[in-house]
Amino acid sequence: MKDSNCIFCKIANGEIPSNTIYEDDDFRVILDNGPATKGHALILPKEHYADLFELSDEAASKALIVAKKVSAQLKDKLNIDGLNVVQNNGETAGQTVKHFHIHLIPRYKNDGQHILWNPTEPSAEELVQIRDIING
Repeated sequence: MKDSNCIFCKIANGEIPSNTIYEDDDFRVILDNGPATKGHALILPKEHYADLFELSDEAASKALIVAKKVSAQLKDKLNIDGLNVVQNNGETAGQTVKHFHIHLIPRYKNDGQHILWNPTEPSAEELVQIRDIING
């Protein structure tokens, strides 16, 4: 299913031009127009899924295979020093387009990007409590 109002559906299905670096029957991978670093790419499924919670298991497994394949290409061609694989779900988590996508962000020494978080320090009891809620 595609969403006729979704910009990423239109890009993924070739209705809007993009800088495509990989394509198969299910996905298109494009260079991000507002990249964090040189080679920052987006993996877009051609079917519409708002986020990870809507993504089918089959599409999820294929997406990771595409991520691995394209990441190897980025490493080989751009001589990257590392790579962030980022996938946001919901506005609070930084999702700005309601179409599942994966960011592949090449990292270079001293690139100035800080795609990190500040670790918290929960107690052992808090971790047990959270574990029990999740498993309960």
